[in-house]
Amino acid sequence: MKKNYLILFFFIAAKFILQYSLISPEYELHRDEYLHLDQANHLAWGYLSVPPMNSWLAWLIKILGGSVFWVKFFPALFGALTIAAVWKIVEELQGNLYAKILASTGILLSVLLRVNMLFQPTSLEILLWTMIYYALIRYFSSEKIKWLYMAAIFFGFGFLNKYNIAFSVLGIIPAVLLTKQRKIFLQPYLYGAGLLALIIITPNLMWQYHNHFPVVHHMKELTERQLVHVDRFDFFKSQILFFIGSVLVIIAGLYAFLFYKAFEKFRFLFWAYAITIGLFVFFKAKDYYAIGLYPVLIAGGAVFLANIFNKGWKKVLKPVFILIPVLLFLPLYQVAFPNKSPEYITTHPEKYKEMGLLRWEDGKDHSLPQDFADMQGWKELARKVDKEYSRLSESGNTLVLCDNYGQAGAINYYSKKGIRAVSFNADYIHWFNLKKRYDHLVRVKESFSSKKELKETSPYFESSEAADSIVNQYAREKGTTIFSFRKAKIDIRKKLQDEINEEKSEY
Repeated sequence: MKKNYLILFFFIAAKFILQYSLISPEYELHRDEYLHLDQANHLAWGYLSVPPMNSWLAWLIKILGGSVFWVKFFPALFGALTIAAVWKIVEELQGNLYAKILASTGILLSVLLRVNMLFQPTSLEILLWTMIYYALIRYFSSEKIKWLYMAAIFFGFGFLNKYNIAFSVLGIIPAVLLTKQRKIFLQPYLYGAGLLALIIITPNLMWQYHNHFPVVHHMKELTERQLVHVDRFDFFKSQILFFIGSVLVIIAGLYAFLFYKAFEKFRFLFWAYAITIGLFVFFKAKDYYAIGLYPVLIAGGAVFLANIFNKGWKKVLKPVFILIPVLLFLPLYQVAFPNKSPEYITTHPEKYKEMGLLRWEDGKDHSLPQDFADMQGWKELARKVDKEYSRLSESGNTLVLCDNYGQAGAINYYSKKGIRAVSFNADYIHWFNLKKRYDHLVRVKESFSSKKELKETSPYFESSEAADSIVNQYAREKGTTIFSFRKAKIDIRKKLQDEINEEKSEY
């Protein structure tokens, strides 16, 4: 047993080492991370697009000093805990040491390395999906009521982290009804566990109610702008690529949960996967929404294969199945992560282009993958805004108004002047301070929308100019312009409030 846990510790250590080595120092935080970090300065029971859990983690990061180390620590921690959860599932399924190593290798060298790079709710979401399945496995193995309540707690906190976890329950309920375990619905404790989950999520539901359910507006917007473009073939292709080194293990897991006698109590896991994937396909969900389904399948497949490989000539397959994820990971390591400098990528674009990584949302090839370009230029922006803010603030209050949440969040994270930039985009629409009158305005405009800014805004100020812009050639924000407007002729709070009201009227 002690040896087993030493090996688990090795996997966890390897996970942390890999996560911290995947991002080259030339890269800054990703635009999405800045929004989540800024939520720490505006704690609430909900936000426009996400529940509150990530804001609590952001607050903890802030208390710890707010350094990049801590920003990257929590997603890496949740990835490591996912490996530990899979280890425990294998243990509960009576898997041997080889099964634990096979499953852990599959989880370690997978899409989770990419997911766990960024401070977003997805890392914790995948862990909590896995823990729900673990708790149900423990319950159906032992029939101890505490595991129903544990599943409820995992779901409750999962809901407070990302609403997507509701799909796990939508898959589990009909899946259990299809198996002998349906008798659980006669258990009064099940409804007690449901009540516990409801109590946990109620503060967020109340926040949604008092704010007119912005999640509905967000989902509508997501459907119209993004999900409508989801290709179902690409969705299924991604399911294979996410755990490319463990595809055979996943297939074995699906087979085992459906037919393997030793897993009879856990048949629901096969149907839960089939039903949940069906729901995702029907609703044209993003491919990564389904990642949380796979750790438990890898655990089950590893146990099943370990038993098969114990007999006769099949023993030679043991090292082969361990090597497959390792060998498939090595070429991906070279291109799938921002571990090469922008200069290197632009001078060696062949492999990136081959894999379609240089193709952006606009359908064109660029010098860097889009996610990598979203990790460039933010320090430059904050430095230049700080300079203009300092100059204007010598003679009055200055507002920094940005086009998007990435700009506002990055300025707030890197600013040395204590700037609290805002935007009409995302949660920043709730964070305007309109209690004080503003004398000056620093306007940060995306390159494609900056041409008319001076003409449209100058009439409200005594003087104006395009003060600076982002010149980093690798940044997606290249060309973003910093406009300076001095001495307002009117109280601009009225115009700001009108725009806020117009934006909010959509939901």
